[in-house]
Amino acid sequence: MLTAEQKSRLYRLRWTAFVLIASAYILAYIHRMAPAVIAGELQQAFQTSGAALGSLAATYFYIYTIMQIPTGVLVDTLGARRIVTLGGLTAAVGSILFGLAESLLAASVGRLLVGFGVSYMFLATLKINAHWFHERHFGAITGFTLLLGNLGAVLSAAPLVWVLGFTTWRTVFVALGVFSALLALLTWLLVHDNPRAAGLPSMRELDGLAPHPLHTGHWWHGLVEVVKNRDTWPGFLPAFGTAGTLFAFAGLWAVPFLRDVYAMPRALAALHTSWLLIGFALGSFFLGILSDRLRRRKPVMLGGVGLYLMCWLPWVLQWQLPAVAGLGLFFLMGVGAGGFTLTWAVAKEVNRPALSGMATSVVNTGAFLGAALLQPLVGWIMDLGWDGRVMDGVRVYSAANHQLGVGIFFGVALAGFAGALMVRETHCRHVHR
Repeated sequence: MLTAEQKSRLYRLRWTAFVLIASAYILAYIHRMAPAVIAGELQQAFQTSGAALGSLAATYFYIYTIMQIPTGVLVDTLGARRIVTLGGLTAAVGSILFGLAESLLAASVGRLLVGFGVSYMFLATLKINAHWFHERHFGAITGFTLLLGNLGAVLSAAPLVWVLGFTTWRTVFVALGVFSALLALLTWLLVHDNPRAAGLPSMRELDGLAPHPLHTGHWWHGLVEVVKNRDTWPGFLPAFGTAGTLFAFAGLWAVPFLRDVYAMPRALAALHTSWLLIGFALGSFFLGILSDRLRRRKPVMLGGVGLYLMCWLPWVLQWQLPAVAGLGLFFLMGVGAGGFTLTWAVAKEVNRPALSGMATSVVNTGAFLGAALLQPLVGWIMDLGWDGRVMDGVRVYSAANHQLGVGIFFGVALAGFAGALMVRETHCRHVHR
């Protein structure tokens, strides 16, 4: 039993760690989604084609994808505190460089550094969740983490449009860099990797259970164990097909699509993106809770990604919808996409607890690989059919061009649903042998 003083200290340290690292994760989402809103400004500033714009935006995802497995290894070996501090400082430098860039190359380097820095944040948050919260609450607290992270995504849509009415995109990214550096400093000073590091019992010990055994071998052997586990991989496809298309669309192509096909002003198009991301935030949170209460992962995941897939059809067919219906459809897309987040819980539960960072990183690679490939691919496909129209220095694509791009998103989302069918049901508990 904890004394009143120990209990107070446990709660204080738990929420300090969660708030600081979750705040860094919110910043990661702002950086991830902001290019959709400032796509026109970026094309004007650097005179880019659709493919080049897609490559600039996707630079974040390239390095994010590459870093997923190394990040899982680092989280499991060095701990969240160290890597979040390092990542926050790196992202700060990258954001400031991006904001001050005078060339496409400099902007790409800045975005690369941002992607490298924030690539640590989500898995570090999962590790903090695993250590500082009870196992039975992992799905719910992970959903809450996504809810908070998506506040950053929402801020990067309609609210960012409002901010840009008073200042420039360059000033915004310099300010984000300064804030990132502040969070890194506070993390180093105030965060503990786990209760034991603070002289407190672990969550399992508080439940009267023995601590999970630590991974005592070389990190490489742990990674090989995760990769060889057949139950690890099915979650990769829902991450690739659902999250990859969501991030690529919401993070770059949604606003141009609504602008060119439906003649929406930027503010209204960004509002649609906001509702997509609000839906994703709420879907991630409530589907996590629902899964925990039902003690089932797979049916909830299938219901979510299936809804997400069906919501693509009106956009593929370019139905003319009233604004309210369009906003509602974007919201439902986001809610459904939240189903993919259960792949993290499944990855954790089909592998040994000591390897949870590596396991979730392998699955999470799919999400960012999908976005990294799709953002420039869609731009390249649309460039092939571009008729040369330009408005205010920004390329304008035809409805037929966008239909090809949205069709690619739909096909990849379909592959994600197929992958969800193969995910193992864990009943919300560790099933490792």
